[in-house]
Amino acid sequence: MDRTTINMLAVIAAGVVGLAAYVGLILIPAWSSYSRVWERLAATVLSLYVLAVLLAIGAVGALVFIYFWG
Repeated sequence: MDRTTINMLAVIAAGVVGLAAYVGLILIPAWSSYSRVWERLAATVLSLYVLAVLLAIGAVGALVFIYFWG
């Protein structure tokens, strides 16, 4: 395997693990906390907001790391 394939496999694996963690630790508890459908949908939308913030923090951290590395 070449280096690019290994990098792509690592990125895909990290994405799958991250998505599974989001679903298991954020989305399922938010969904099961409410009984009405509109409340569950609102909790899902708000949990997507949490996911977006976590992704933004990760992206900023990666950019800071890249900036100071080189």
